[in-house]
Amino acid sequence: MRLLFLAVLRRHTGNAVTAERVRDHLEAAGHVCLLKDAFDLESSSEVAHLIRAENLEAALALHLYRGGRLLQGHGIPFGIIFGGTDLNEDVNQREKNEVMGKVLEEARFAVAFTESMKETAQTQWPHARDKIYIQSQGVMTVPSAAFNWNTFLHRSGINQSADNLHIFLLVCGLRHVKDPLYLVDAFSEWHREEPNVYMVIVGPEVDPVFTREVKAKVKRMAGVRLLGEMPQGDLHAALRNCFAVVNSSVSEGMSAAILEAMDLEVPVLARNIPGNAAVVKHEVTGLLFSDPQDFVQLAKRLVREPALERELVANGREYVRRYHSWQAERDTYQNLVRVLEGSTGE
Repeated sequence: MRLLFLAVLRRHTGNAVTAERVRDHLEAAGHVCLLKDAFDLESSSEVAHLIRAENLEAALALHLYRGGRLLQGHGIPFGIIFGGTDLNEDVNQREKNEVMGKVLEEARFAVAFTESMKETAQTQWPHARDKIYIQSQGVMTVPSAAFNWNTFLHRSGINQSADNLHIFLLVCGLRHVKDPLYLVDAFSEWHREEPNVYMVIVGPEVDPVFTREVKAKVKRMAGVRLLGEMPQGDLHAALRNCFAVVNSSVSEGMSAAILEAMDLEVPVLARNIPGNAAVVKHEVTGLLFSDPQDFVQLAKRLVREPALERELVANGREYVRRYHSWQAERDTYQNLVRVLEGSTGE
């Protein structure tokens, strides 16, 4: 079957990683999957032309609003994967909420990453209750063998012996919802007390105006560094080498960086928001902080209690193995696409 897969790609967020992984699952089942950036298709008529030109038989969208609205009314069956923005932000805007409800009327299925995401969707759009499936994101990490940690530190402007450092890695695109500046004041103050702790923010420059603000702030902050986007294999290798992975987002669907850190046996400190709390159980699979001062206290505790670090790492790895199986994710999407395949003859 020939499928159109619409996702938000150009912003280099976790959505792009998820989209590539799902496409791989579908192509492994023998489908032809044309992956397109939803932002490149500005109207329904462009999508109609693409469907005709490529002889597409079904479609899938990652993001109910940004992608799903473009799939309505074309006469081909489609499914939806909820994005975090759908249920954390767009749902609160009346016009977008109404559009998303209509998309769900036409969709054959919808996938939520967590139980809480499913509950939110069901509350907003009760008519879609029987269409919503839960499938956590699958995890597969492949650290680059060529990656050099000392080179990474040098690029970050950290010229100290790696043996005595505690590097906290914050992986995010530079945009407001990721709130990369949330912790920098508190962290910089801690660095002045303990010069061997550093926070390195790694990610693409998504919002140009906000990026300038981040760069200007970080430049003034002792102990905080900023690096650009890294290839996936290098990023996984950096995660594996750092002391802990940090997430300070205002909202999340399901953070790939958190799951990858757990898979790589690295402790996680995450802001206590619903998307993170669905993955991180405090003091079991990671640590949840409520404000910057709370973060510093928990980070200090992690540095000073190796037994806590070992326990979080072991529990996190077991959690990912049990609930974020790459193979289980593959099976789910391949089975769901059969629903679309069975609809193409209607």
